[in-house]
Amino acid sequence: MVPARPPRHYRGPHFKPLRRAVKVPVWGDFFIRIGLALALVFFVVLIHWFDRGGLRDSVDGEVSFSDIVYFTMISITTTGFGDIAPVTDRARMIEAIIVTPIRFAVFFIFVGTAYNFIIKRSWEKWRMERIQETLADHIVVLGFGVSGSESVHELIERGVDPHNIVVVDPSEERLTEAEKLGCNVMAADATRDATLDAVRIASAQRVLVSAGRDDTSILIVLTVRALAPDVPISVVVRADDNESLARQAGANTVINPVRFTGLLLAGSARGAHIADYLADLASVTGRVQLVEREITDDECGCAIDALTSGGRGLRIYRDGEALGFWEAECQSLKKGDVIVEIVPTGNGKA
Repeated sequence: MVPARPPRHYRGPHFKPLRRAVKVPVWGDFFIRIGLALALVFFVVLIHWFDRGGLRDSVDGEVSFSDIVYFTMISITTTGFGDIAPVTDRARMIEAIIVTPIRFAVFFIFVGTAYNFIIKRSWEKWRMERIQETLADHIVVLGFGVSGSESVHELIERGVDPHNIVVVDPSEERLTEAEKLGCNVMAADATRDATLDAVRIASAQRVLVSAGRDDTSILIVLTVRALAPDVPISVVVRADDNESLARQAGANTVINPVRFTGLLLAGSARGAHIADYLADLASVTGRVQLVEREITDDECGCAIDALTSGGRGLRIYRDGEALGFWEAECQSLKKGDVIVEIVPTGNGKA
């Protein structure tokens, strides 16, 4: 049986309120706000016009429609020159009960509009430029679904600084969870060149792709590889037929979660503890951990079972060829060899 992983208290609530995205363009939202503000102003003009008998003009003693418009604007903006003023109890009550709340509503509409279309955008652009200046040797996660979010949690548990992780996903709700973890986030389409350029894809340490659909994931891999020929790419695909396509697109590592689940099931059939050990290897919270690294200078010429790290060497990669620990080539390590070893994590006896 695969042991349950310890709870992660920073994940937040397990449910979200039911929401439906509103597809309103930026300028559409702007005109809706302005239209609402003008409608409120027009409503106040009508109120003042029908109650013009309660107003007094100290200049000529007559309250015309232009005077009503003038009084409404100075009243809404709280300017108050005093040349036109409410003099009856009813007019004063209308100002206090109806016009004053509308005045606040119009004020907040204009402040909110200015914040969203000027201050917020300028601030976010400035923040993005500051973040981009420090992005180098970072990990880019394209897709924050089930697989993407689990990979980010695992990276953080393995000691990766969240500020060194960039998450790209079109869902603001998913990005909120990534932002809570301390990651840099961008709500965008990862298949677009502009998006990948914005997250400095060419200077990334590694790219993890999990878009939820195999065709989208493969398209993202193609786009990343065109912009960053040397960056290692790992991608999740769920159909066996798409694994070769993902490699042809430029992925260095192709992960099939369905196949891995099958391996765990098959392992449990061959022995009660095989699946347990495989799950242990896959997670940093287990007792042991798989590590891939280049050998050190001190290890050159040593056998695979005499590593300075104290780990157990399983295989080496030399000139693109995988060599098992039982093969003769592994009895003398060479500079440039990449080794896969098992090391204890310190979470218990190995």
